[in-house]
Amino acid sequence: MVNWPDVRRILCTGGAGFIGSNFVRHLLAVRADVEVVTFDALTYAGSRENLRDLPDEGRHSFALGDITDRAAVERVLDGVDTIVHFAAESHVDRSIASPGAFVHTNVTGTFTLLEAARARAATITRFHHVSTDEVYGTLAPDQPAVTEAAAYAPRSPYAASKAASDHLVRAYATTYGLPITISTCSNNYGPYQFPEKLIPLMIVNGALGKPLPIYGDGRQIRDWLHVEDHCAAIVAILERGAVGETYHVGGGNQPTNLAIVEALCALLDARYPTSPQVPHAQLITFVADRPGHDRRYDLDVGKIERTLGWRPRHQLVDGLRATVAWYAEHGAWLAAIRDSDDFRRWLALNYEERRS
Repeated sequence: MVNWPDVRRILCTGGAGFIGSNFVRHLLAVRADVEVVTFDALTYAGSRENLRDLPDEGRHSFALGDITDRAAVERVLDGVDTIVHFAAESHVDRSIASPGAFVHTNVTGTFTLLEAARARAATITRFHHVSTDEVYGTLAPDQPAVTEAAAYAPRSPYAASKAASDHLVRAYATTYGLPITISTCSNNYGPYQFPEKLIPLMIVNGALGKPLPIYGDGRQIRDWLHVEDHCAAIVAILERGAVGETYHVGGGNQPTNLAIVEALCALLDARYPTSPQVPHAQLITFVADRPGHDRRYDLDVGKIERTLGWRPRHQLVDGLRATVAWYAEHGAWLAAIRDSDDFRRWLALNYEERRS
């Protein structure tokens, strides 16, 4: 187990993205004794805007770079004792359209980072890797939640690339003695999430009176984890987690995608009661399902609850309400993404063509 007082400088890969930027913000707020270095390539879903107004900004620095670039990784590791690895291509739909980018970043990038960490074995005290419940594949409605001992069965290029990176991380622990931990999380939601994912896309489209596209019958089941709860879980793992262990992190709920969208519509009705879109549920539009769409994920989080005392603080309805409010109050941040040519092209490719 790492002695937390010995942790002084943490490298956060992908720290300008959704979960990464929330983690940087959370860590600076709860630990006054560490410095944080964000390393990010600033691809479409990462932005320096996500790192504005950090707590105690003097303890944070930013380095632009790609995790597949060994020389850039070597430079940014100077003085670092802990690595928290978020950087990844993470959208299933994009992986279906362009799988090569996922193999390059998620597999080759993780390998490059592991090699650099192995070369600094004397100074790296922890390599924490962030994974996803999608590596386990789909569950039937009556199947129990999966434990950390479950077999992998990825069904999308994204899930397969993350499964490969998980295997590499564990292999470096076994073969080279790299001190690793892994957190496998369910679907995150909350502030700063790029609006291609379900919850922010529904909030944005609903507020603008645009269609709310739902894949297939909308009965796919996910567990939803507020990003702040995920960040708190990673800190608990860094502080008290056992080296070599994997911990499941989930929100403890099982709604359908349709139920999530209907809940968001009700929250939009309450926030914008005079909008001509009320009831916002009238905007719901069913589109062709994506290939190989997993029906259900569910993680057993008993291990992290028993051994580290972590539990999610956010109830889903309260977390969704706060998320709707955040997007409503951050119009400039949102407009820069929403009005970009790349985002418009992606929406047209992924939803307009499915609807037609």
